[in-house]
Amino acid sequence: MLNQSRPYIPERRERGVVLLEVMIAIIILAIGLLGLAKLQASTRQLEMESYQRAQAVILLQDMVSRFSSNTKAAACYAVTDLASGAPYFGYGAATPAVCAIGTITQQATALSDLTQWQAQLNGASETNEDGVQAGAMIGARGCIAYDAAADVYVISVVWQGLLESSAPAGLNCAAGLYGGEERRRAVSAIVRLADPTFLG
Repeated sequence: MLNQSRPYIPERRERGVVLLEVMIAIIILAIGLLGLAKLQASTRQLEMESYQRAQAVILLQDMVSRFSSNTKAAACYAVTDLASGAPYFGYGAATPAVCAIGTITQQATALSDLTQWQAQLNGASETNEDGVQAGAMIGARGCIAYDAAADVYVISVVWQGLLESSAPAGLNCAAGLYGGEERRRAVSAIVRLADPTFLG
């Protein structure tokens, strides 16, 4: 008589354990992929924040340079009230007005500088594929104010950040225009004019 051995058939319980292990592995993998996607999105936001800050610094340095080379018409540049942070240049602002301080050449230079800065803040240097001005920063605005108490000029560039952060302390340029001060970003420079009495 032949002894036939029957093939081993796992019990239903063992088959269920293997299926459960596979499902747990799939869930762990899905959680890992979601975490990776969130990390990538956060990285992109931080890259954009960094890019906007770099562009703001470029625009700030540009205006500081222009302002410093035309100090005889310094008052033509300082149109922003230090306390209110308005009026400002850039997004949603009116075209700069003509000034009556200094020579005609200095006035024309100031008006040209402010008009070009206005265009840069509005995004003239950045366009999308349709040729429409896109701007390097979201809602870029610029302020130039005279602080009489300290006898200095304060030049600022502000824009809307993507993430909430602490509000710029002591700087009112375009305050209240970004939906919340936690999203308003700012870079600024203080310019002190040379005192001509110290020059020989």
